[in-house]
Amino acid sequence: MSSVAPDILLPSTPPDARGGDHGAPALAAAILPGAHSYSSISEKISGIVLTARTARWWIISFAACSVLTLMFFGSIGYLFYKGVGIWGLNVPVVWAFDITNYVWWIAIAISGTFISAALHLTRQPWGASISRFAEAMTVFALAIAGMFPILHLGRPWFFYWLIPYPNMMSLWPQWRSPLVWDFFAILAYLLLSLMFWYLGLIPDFATLRDRARARGAQVIYGLLALGWRGEARHWQRRQSAQLLLAGLAVPLVVSVHSVVGLDFATGNTPGWHSTIFPPFFVAGAMFSGFAMAMTIVILLRRAFDLGEFITHRHLDNLAKLILAMGLVLAYSYVMEIFMAWYSADRYEIYTALNRMRGPYAPVYWALIFCVVIVPQALWSRRVRRAPWVLFGISILINVGMWLERFMLIVTSEHRDFLPSAWGMFYPTVWDWAILIGSIGFFGWLLLLFVRFVPLISMSEMRELLTHQRGAS
Repeated sequence: MSSVAPDILLPSTPPDARGGDHGAPALAAAILPGAHSYSSISEKISGIVLTARTARWWIISFAACSVLTLMFFGSIGYLFYKGVGIWGLNVPVVWAFDITNYVWWIAIAISGTFISAALHLTRQPWGASISRFAEAMTVFALAIAGMFPILHLGRPWFFYWLIPYPNMMSLWPQWRSPLVWDFFAILAYLLLSLMFWYLGLIPDFATLRDRARARGAQVIYGLLALGWRGEARHWQRRQSAQLLLAGLAVPLVVSVHSVVGLDFATGNTPGWHSTIFPPFFVAGAMFSGFAMAMTIVILLRRAFDLGEFITHRHLDNLAKLILAMGLVLAYSYVMEIFMAWYSADRYEIYTALNRMRGPYAPVYWALIFCVVIVPQALWSRRVRRAPWVLFGISILINVGMWLERFMLIVTSEHRDFLPSAWGMFYPTVWDWAILIGSIGFFGWLLLLFVRFVPLISMSEMRELLTHQRGAS
């Protein structure tokens, strides 16, 4: 056991040597206001896990999410028993709620690790307060997203055929299939996100290990801490590994959702066959992911009284990122309409007009309101610093982004080249059960996370305090 308590251990390298950002002390003082000590930071954050009583709101929320989780897995079990015919799928709409949910969840997953990795690479101190649960959001959403392509398979129990493993039948994946692309994209990003998330947790697990009173908690957190003692070589190796993983995460974010965009762009269906899809999907993923991060930030900030760690500056910065990505997405919608007109392709023109005035027109105009019009309120500084207004905006954005995926998938399929093949999609109760159940399962995982894992990085907050003291 080290002679120094883990809650005061800091990286052995001086602050300026770690980033070269000489403006960091002043910025750190703005991000972490008030009088704090290393011990008070650890006491506040670790106390949520170790000493705080389980709040009534947590018990009620966990019970509700548990019911939705049971509904989710019960619906999946019935799907395996009866087949995809219980959904509203038909010909020509062979992709619908399942792939809509897949694209929506993987978009939410994309930005969590990106936020943490990008802020780590650019040495932004305000990321210390939000990176932990942003990374957790990535892991949970990605795990849920990875289930939907498997559920969509006609025989999901053969999902391992997507893996190029040695086998006696000489059966190999179809490398031109988007299913194979999605499998490797999701697997690569999930493994990297898990490693990046866990690496940041190791010093905090050591703090919980030494602060825990129950023997069981000491053993569990001690195993998770992997023998961390805060030695200089521990910090050096951890920082090197974090820098490497962060450098890999940023381009991987772009490549993963570009692959999802290529799932559509490689098809010849009107409305899909476009080179704008990879960057359009990446921008949309950032937009919806930032909005989900805002939703979680505001809820946790209020539930655990974390206003001294998650300040109005954090909300303001996150709102600016949402606004920036919203403008990119609005530009993409305009370019879709322009390219349909400029190409003079009658099928593309019809698809664009059908979205605006066809049977699914309410979906199109609802998403324009939620995704294009509502975020414009973020130009106001007062709005960017009003937590519950931001919460409402983030909810509308996520609803709009789900509608955007539904519009993109269904309106291109239900009316393509031949009028004789046109049809309509109507969701069944099982479509809705799996969508709502997946949201409940996400909330269930998130509630377990905030109950047993520090939701803010104690080691990064203590390092931030060092910058703040350097400024004084």
